[in-house]
Amino acid sequence: MNITSAEFVISNTKLSLCPSPDKQEYAFIGRSNVGKSSLINYLTNNKNLAKTSGRPGKTQLINHFLINKEWYLVDLPGYGYAKASKKSRNKWEQFISDYILKRENLTNLFVLIDSRLPAQQIDLDFMEWLGIKSIPFSIIFTKIDKLSSTQLNKNLMAYKKEMLKYWEEMPIHFTSSSSGKIGKEAILNYIDSINNLNIKKG
Repeated sequence: MNITSAEFVISNTKLSLCPSPDKQEYAFIGRSNVGKSSLINYLTNNKNLAKTSGRPGKTQLINHFLINKEWYLVDLPGYGYAKASKKSRNKWEQFISDYILKRENLTNLFVLIDSRLPAQQIDLDFMEWLGIKSIPFSIIFTKIDKLSSTQLNKNLMAYKKEMLKYWEEMPIHFTSSSSGKIGKEAILNYIDSINNLNIKKG
């Protein structure tokens, strides 16, 4: 898939203000400073589309972008403690949960993981919650250019070992680097394959 147009549509904190759910929607989420905005800009060939910042937690809204006038890409705020039942979660965690659980056209949630770090409990908890709620998701390991191929493989194997304590198999996953220009084709082709499959079903 080639992205020929990426248009900002709306930023909001309410599910009711999201665009009409008439197109396939792919959302990106991860802990603060995982490289989410940079990845979105890399995928869309637009370095100014998603706002990037060295300050964690910059994204605090649900941001919709219309891609090729055919599907939505959604930039979600980073998550904190993911258990939906905790009363102490912040307001942005509430609307993220509402979006993930109630957005009827959410086709796939891409969970971004920093490839340099060992498995973080907050990420494991979040993905377990997605599994319990039957939310379709995939993993994107970011910043792989910061590691040697040997260290990357070691980290990915360690992560897989941790995931398989809770999952029968690893979810679909990708490796990427926005600065190293790695991973775009695989991620966009995956989105394209789902879009085409849904068109055939329709």
